[in-house]
Amino acid sequence: MYSSYADSMQWLDDIQVLEMIVDKFSSSDSAEVHANAAEILCAVTRYAPPALATKISSPSFVGRLFHHAFEDSRPKSVLVHSLSVCISLLDPKRLVSASYQAFRSQLSHGTLVTASPETVNGMLDSLGDLLKLLDVSSAENILPTTYGSLQPPLGKHRLKIVEFISVLLSIGSEVAEMRLIDLGAIKHVINLFFEYPFNNFLHHHVENIIVSCLESKQDHLIAHVLDECELVTRILEAEKNSALSIDLTKRTLSSEGRTPPRVGFVGHITRIANKLIQLANSNSTIQSHLQQNSGWTEWHASILTKRNAVENVYQWACGRPTSMQDRGRDSDDEDFRDRDYDVAALASNLSQAFKYGIYPSEDVDEAQASQERDDEDVYFDDEAAEVVINSLRLGDDPDRWLPVYKLQLVCV
Repeated sequence: MYSSYADSMQWLDDIQVLEMIVDKFSSSDSAEVHANAAEILCAVTRYAPPALATKISSPSFVGRLFHHAFEDSRPKSVLVHSLSVCISLLDPKRLVSASYQAFRSQLSHGTLVTASPETVNGMLDSLGDLLKLLDVSSAENILPTTYGSLQPPLGKHRLKIVEFISVLLSIGSEVAEMRLIDLGAIKHVINLFFEYPFNNFLHHHVENIIVSCLESKQDHLIAHVLDECELVTRILEAEKNSALSIDLTKRTLSSEGRTPPRVGFVGHITRIANKLIQLANSNSTIQSHLQQNSGWTEWHASILTKRNAVENVYQWACGRPTSMQDRGRDSDDEDFRDRDYDVAALASNLSQAFKYGIYPSEDVDEAQASQERDDEDVYFDDEAAEVVINSLRLGDDPDRWLPVYKLQLVCV
């Protein structure tokens, strides 16, 4: 037995426990093993003793993660969970799963790991290879959906790459910003935003990317989004052609013989448009860009202003919806609960809960059958994700958690 916490942590460092864990990405093909390894490494990034913190944030350790992720024989789950660790290094307070929220208050040792410029540079070395995986032009698989088909589906691994880019932009690294601009990463993810009009998780991350760029103090980043990415023009075009395309060359195709549905990102572009208006009040670059676009001026006056009035819940005759009322919040948890939830991790963890019978339900067999589907082409729908997130926000008392008996997996 070790006499102190410091001695036990030193022992973990001596036996190279981090190396043993990260090598599970190479030695196992099991997505469950990869998820567990990432969960442990993410926990280390949040409350690690100095020795382990230094090691896990080192460029060599980051390089080891990406080496396993890019091995040809590795399943996509290695890439997904390796990026989860990198995201946690960049933003240690980001919630990866419900389990961390439940036990984090019991942790008293160590401090949050902060990604150094060297750590960020180590990640940037692999950025070009990551962006190659975002390219969907060579993929030939087609996924039928209720509204048409995806050719190809985006996949969980590409969604994770977009999330990684979102977090990378949020840390304020000018080197990272310039690298993303030079590689065309921001323009590429904005294109994906419009190519996959029903992938709300993608829209969420891309909206964060756009807002990070617009709120930055770097004029070159703002100009890149407005001019080279043609953000305002893309918004106006999407508003003008708001029905799903029937063009056979598009990534998302409407079903034949049916009226094409409206695209699913209108709410996101409305928020982006309102953010542009808000920032234009204090940023002359944005203000000048909007004023020079006559189409924007007309759309703002005729469409956006009316839409904002209709969607202003404070003006509804029935009053403000009860679900919108401010909850009492524990100030200690406020910073954590304002963070994004990794829905992919929630899906993986809760699906495993069904698999092993943790949640009693008459639909367990159905949930188990869903495990056999291609993990790259499934995600939570909005309703299921909302149920899960609401259950987490009810507090740490398990008796107060909402019962989550059935999670519907839908195709992206």
